[in-house]
Amino acid sequence: MAPKKSTRASTRAADSSTFDVTPKDDDSREEVEVKKPIRGKRSASDSSDKKTKSVPPSIPLFSHWLMKSEPETRLEYGVDVKFGIEDLKALPNQTGCWDGVRNYQARNFMRDMREGHVAFFYHSNCKEPGIAGIMEVVKVAYVDHTQFDKKDVHFDASSKADNPKWSMVDVRYQRMLQRFIPLSELKKYHLKHSATGGPLKSMALFTSARLSVQPLTPEEFQFVLDLETKEPI
Repeated sequence: MAPKKSTRASTRAADSSTFDVTPKDDDSREEVEVKKPIRGKRSASDSSDKKTKSVPPSIPLFSHWLMKSEPETRLEYGVDVKFGIEDLKALPNQTGCWDGVRNYQARNFMRDMREGHVAFFYHSNCKEPGIAGIMEVVKVAYVDHTQFDKKDVHFDASSKADNPKWSMVDVRYQRMLQRFIPLSELKKYHLKHSATGGPLKSMALFTSARLSVQPLTPEEFQFVLDLETKEPI
């Protein structure tokens, strides 16, 4: 889940994979190097605590991700949980903590993340869900403080300070996609690739739709990224 408005082991050797995530017509583009295989509106600096320890991640199988958040106002216990990509962009250093994830598999995926991993920012639970932009993981998983805050919508009374259940990562805004890629378009490709073969045939957005944090293969990531320069189908 997104953060609330008032302030989501292999021993195989890792190799490198480089993706250019800047617009194709940008002459000043830079390459972002990521490793393969290997919300709340608080800035990341606000969420740090001397007693907070990072969770040591295992060597992950994935280095590309899709992370969901709600860009439209929705009140939960009187608190607006809205957090879209523009909200991330508006934070200091365009960086924030991805708190509030309360699903074990999604949490485990965040624990697998490394600094430099890239993720699509996906707008969910809104009029037109889809991929809005790209962000970068800048801090590996550490304890999500909202689980202990009784005033927070993500408070979990069963989680204990000496054995916390939930983790979060810090992410930094990179850029908007050249065009918004709606779920409806991605679904067309998924159905086509499921029938005839293609990168999106097993995309978690459709096979594990309820997860707010999802892994992407390099092929899935690159295929979706390339869509921003193509006409919608």
